[in-house]
Amino acid sequence: MFWRRTRPESGSAGGQPETAVAPAAADPVPADVPAAADGAAPGSGAGPAQIADGVQASRRGFMARLHSILRGGPVDDEAWEAVEETLIAGDVGARLAMEVVARARDRRDPGGPEAAVRAELARLLPASTAGPWRPARPDRTLPAVVLVVGVNGTGKTTSIAKIAARLAGEGDRVLLAAADTFRAAAIEQLEAWASRLALPIVAHRAGADPSAVVFDALDAAVARDADVVIVDTAGRLHTRHNLMEELAKIRRTIDKRLPGVTPEVLFVLDATTGQNGLAQAKAFHEAIGLTGIVLTKLDSTAKGGIVFAIEQALGVPVVFAGVGERVADLVDFDTDAFVEALFA
Repeated sequence: MFWRRTRPESGSAGGQPETAVAPAAADPVPADVPAAADGAAPGSGAGPAQIADGVQASRRGFMARLHSILRGGPVDDEAWEAVEETLIAGDVGARLAMEVVARARDRRDPGGPEAAVRAELARLLPASTAGPWRPARPDRTLPAVVLVVGVNGTGKTTSIAKIAARLAGEGDRVLLAAADTFRAAAIEQLEAWASRLALPIVAHRAGADPSAVVFDALDAAVARDADVVIVDTAGRLHTRHNLMEELAKIRRTIDKRLPGVTPEVLFVLDATTGQNGLAQAKAFHEAIGLTGIVLTKLDSTAKGGIVFAIEQALGVPVVFAGVGERVADLVDFDTDAFVEALFA
């Protein structure tokens, strides 16, 4: 079921109820949206194997160079310098690469220099969790709220659909909120996904107040006894707006409508953007506080070292990794599997 506000916005959340519009089976799916009916169930437990496949480009890229240095003979000062340069080229970052090399040299690991580098990289990542990621829901009478943030072009809206499919497949009642009202076709893209996944969505007209969309979505979620509300937020606003202020306003709207509910804030980071993407994540983290990273296009980069840089710079865990185009290719990020796959 779609809820779309058709009357002019008053600038305040809530108000008159939306007009209910049944989703049409023929809703167009944007060309950049992959088919959901791919024969694989999201969260099917194949995460480690998918991560191993997803890091092939990195394994053949900067990691192949690292192997050749550390296995090619005596590792002297010149070789360690080459290791440092290789880590930097792999998007680990200059300062962190220097620290990793210095600690690896001091370890004098019985397994040799490569084992030392692997151990030092592994210690940068948090231990793998015992189960799949779940949005925090301290009050079972209220829905969990997930804000998905990030700049345009990172795969944010498609990642929302994949997360929604995962949670719905696990039995959660999921409602989507189309609060990216400024990007052309963002609402239509999320509506197309909602129709395809048979999920309810709350949407207003293009250019509407994002906080009003969120308020109405929370109203609808409470009325429908939803378990999770996933909110698509703007990646860029018109120049007269400040994106971070708009996101802070959404946070205040959640506090007002659902006191005591602290939203998860997931940042979608395109792995191919490397350090530039990390700088964007830092800005969002400082402004609104991130609780997790969705790392998309991990299979498309030969510089998987960005995972280590994220944890060192933000202290925010990578919770999902995108390793392909299918719905099932957004997998729970397993740090042990990731390190194992890189050094395979």
